[in-house]
Amino acid sequence: MDMSRTSDVWWKNAIFYCLDVETFQDSNGDGIGDFDGLAHRIDHLAGLGVTCVWLMPFYPSPNRDDGYDIMDYYSIDPVLGSMGDFVEFVRTARDRGIRVIADLVVNHTSDQHPWFKSACESRESPHRDWYVWRDQIPEQGPEGLVFPDAENSNWEWHEPTGQFYLHRFYKHQPDLNISNPLVRDEIRKIVGFWLEIGLSGFRVDAVPFLLETDGIAAPMALDPHNWLRDLRSFIGRRRGDAILLGEVNLEYEDVRRFYGNDGGGELNMCLDFNLNQSLALSVVREDAGPLVHSLRAMPTLHPDDAWAHFARNHDEWSLDKLTEAERQEVFKAFGPKKDMQLFGRGLRRRVPTMMKGNQDRIRMLYSLVFSLPGAPVLFYGEEIGMAENLDIPGRMSVRAPMQWSDKENGGFSTAAPHDLRRPVVQGKQWGPATVNVAQQEQDPDSMLNWSERLIRRRRETPEIAFGNWQFIPFPEPSIFGLRYDWADRVVLLLHNLADSPIKTSCAFDGTAQWQGLRHLLGKGEVELQKNGSLALDLPAYGALWVRADTAASCI
Repeated sequence: MDMSRTSDVWWKNAIFYCLDVETFQDSNGDGIGDFDGLAHRIDHLAGLGVTCVWLMPFYPSPNRDDGYDIMDYYSIDPVLGSMGDFVEFVRTARDRGIRVIADLVVNHTSDQHPWFKSACESRESPHRDWYVWRDQIPEQGPEGLVFPDAENSNWEWHEPTGQFYLHRFYKHQPDLNISNPLVRDEIRKIVGFWLEIGLSGFRVDAVPFLLETDGIAAPMALDPHNWLRDLRSFIGRRRGDAILLGEVNLEYEDVRRFYGNDGGGELNMCLDFNLNQSLALSVVREDAGPLVHSLRAMPTLHPDDAWAHFARNHDEWSLDKLTEAERQEVFKAFGPKKDMQLFGRGLRRRVPTMMKGNQDRIRMLYSLVFSLPGAPVLFYGEEIGMAENLDIPGRMSVRAPMQWSDKENGGFSTAAPHDLRRPVVQGKQWGPATVNVAQQEQDPDSMLNWSERLIRRRRETPEIAFGNWQFIPFPEPSIFGLRYDWADRVVLLLHNLADSPIKTSCAFDGTAQWQGLRHLLGKGEVELQKNGSLALDLPAYGALWVRADTAASCI
């Protein structure tokens, strides 16, 4: 096996950890997390085994959309610290072997951005064409609303200049005009700036909307996908190991285009929303069928590209790819109350509450996510089983302050509770008094210590990142089994989605050279029979990782 090549494509075997600086750790008692606080918590992430931190927006912002409404792409929001604090955080992370990527939000700006303020001065403004303006709403414009609870149109009338402007998100987030070469040049400057500061890449927000040209009057001289290819080439020249991780919530055949139609060259990774939604349905039904179907539909990627898999992200758990009947099935199981749902398409809860606190089921789900062909992504607090706070409106319900200890505000801040940017999770079962890092560090059976073992095993199992996978055909629908082969190494990853134990067996080819099976993680037993078949015994919601011992596999 070529171990040198695996380090060149570090993202394929990475552990990503997404966090919001303002809700992670407050260092100065103003109720808002900051980079100084984050830097002092780096050892928590290093001990957990995180290899790449994904930062949600930290730029100056009116904060009407949790920082995704950006006023300045070249600065740090003063409430989060200074540029010096940011650089110190990146340096400290690098010292612990952790890379840092950040959200690249260039589909739109805040309406308070100087570019848009200039564009609104007159139709002759030098920044007018940096945004999308029309005298009338075009018939061939973009359809569908991202936030149907807040907006009834993708166009907003601007009375002083007598035109509509395009906004695919909120009206206070006008869309940039990607067909304007000056806008494309500016995006390249933004990317280059942060690469020079020390970032290892970007999670690109809303990529389909970024490349969308519907509604733009003048045709784009350069195909949007060719521009994305050019951007990746530019990043490669500036920093050869930097990545683009895309948010592309489309059907698989459409997602594949964003990697590059001819086998790579655009995004390095995409968050896999298709498999994530199949995961929800499989867990609810206790049936691996939806997962199997989705994996079979998963497109083949260039060897250097990868998928990014997650249980929960920082938005709602979107179920838009499911049928209405399937979506209602998941709603009934995981979020039966209306205030647990959002936009009629998603859930605003975290995993532990959806699983009703069942630790075996929670751990099985995360083990399953980590076993999928791609790199896993954790959202902050998942390592300790944090819950959501439904008192926080909309998608923000899962973005409550991190729970570090049983002290006031969960050790997040010394500010008075009413001065916190967002309230901590409440209640005896899920609040900081019960769920926190400090207590779980002392408990060998805690979610935190189990998460550390899971991450360590995932990092020690590069077969998942670089190998070829196939299903293990157990007859029971609740058993989800994957085999990975990489060079002379073989691992079997087995999960029981049902709430009852299962004993079963299946015929299995290619075991003649196996000398036995070595336990890596989880509970249960799997044995290699004399006839080459596999006998499996898994507890309810059991997860089991094993490696085949062969003459060649000395590690």
